[in-house]
Amino acid sequence: MKHLLAVSSLTIAAGIASATLVGAQRSEVERSPIYGVTVPVGYRNWEFVAPSHEAGTLVELRLIVGNKGAMKAYRANALPFPNGTVLVKLAWKHVPLTMPSDLSAPPQAYVPGDATTVQVMVKDAKRYASTGGWGFGRFTNGKAADVAQHNTCFACHEANAKDHDYVFTRYAP
Repeated sequence: MKHLLAVSSLTIAAGIASATLVGAQRSEVERSPIYGVTVPVGYRNWEFVAPSHEAGTLVELRLIVGNKGAMKAYRANALPFPNGTVLVKLAWKHVPLTMPSDLSAPPQAYVPGDATTVQVMVKDAKRYASTGGWGFGRFTNGKAADVAQHNTCFACHEANAKDHDYVFTRYAP
């Protein structure tokens, strides 16, 4: 009986320690300044919304994914997006795919190179009323960008995507 009690106590203590560790990990989640947005757990398993290509100085390949609420709204062509919508954009430098058979030919395709950012938009009309209902997060190597970068998010979306609920990305079925 003493052995069973000791094992039970040890199991309970391990459970408490484990719960404390999980709580500590959750409190250490990186949040964007201004908005408090985080990188959603499991976003890499979300559905594909569309690709994009950023030219100019960024020269990036981008992939946009959405949670279930985002996908339902996209498929129904329903704007504004509902509260709870989350969109995530993964971005990489694009590099030419060179074929060993002809290195002198111009590239015919580009592939992802180094990862640049993970950008997140969260729809919550009350919490983010002053920014069109959207909160923003920009992360590099898991760390949130600074306040100055986050100050540019809504201004850009307002100037260029106001007519589409501040979202650039159109659904690519």
